[in-house]
Amino acid sequence: MANPHLDRAGPVASGDVEDWRDAVWLAVPAGAEPERFAERRELLLTHVRAGDRVLDLGCGDGAFAAVLTGVGAEVTAVDVSGEAVLRARGRAPLARVSQVGEGAPLPLAEDAFDVVWMGETIEHVADVVGLLAEVRRVLRWGGTLLVTTPNLPRLGVALEALRGRPLEERLDPRADHLRFFTARTLSSALHDAGFAEVSVS
Repeated sequence: MANPHLDRAGPVASGDVEDWRDAVWLAVPAGAEPERFAERRELLLTHVRAGDRVLDLGCGDGAFAAVLTGVGAEVTAVDVSGEAVLRARGRAPLARVSQVGEGAPLPLAEDAFDVVWMGETIEHVADVVGLLAEVRRVLRWGGTLLVTTPNLPRLGVALEALRGRPLEERLDPRADHLRFFTARTLSSALHDAGFAEVSVS
């Protein structure tokens, strides 16, 4: 699924973040397949077994929550967008789906999950440090955090520019990405948040 831009989603009426998040989701066709879905599903299912308690953090329309419930995981799915939550409830009816406040503490118990899945979520978050602290709190000791996010390595950005894709297109201020990561900065953020064993590829 392409990253929608606000100019395609229409103006935000009240100007608050929740309306903006909903506008982004309203620009995405219902039932659209997420970007790199097969590859990300394979990564996720490599780390999840039947009976695992999984938090799908930033669940979007519930595509991955549906995959997880399909393999017997106990899934809690949350998102800041009411529109996304509405779609996720329809797409993943066996998951516990709810809306959470932007930047607010997660209304979830400490050590409640074996796996936390953040698929293409961290780049949309204003307070990465605060969110990762909340993930540490709700993830049990020895649990697994799985994160996917676009990679912006220097060489890759330079090659894109040489091929004619200007940096301004990648860093469009109307896009819904608030953060940009390289393998090094993602690894550093995770280490700083207290995750001891970090593997980035």
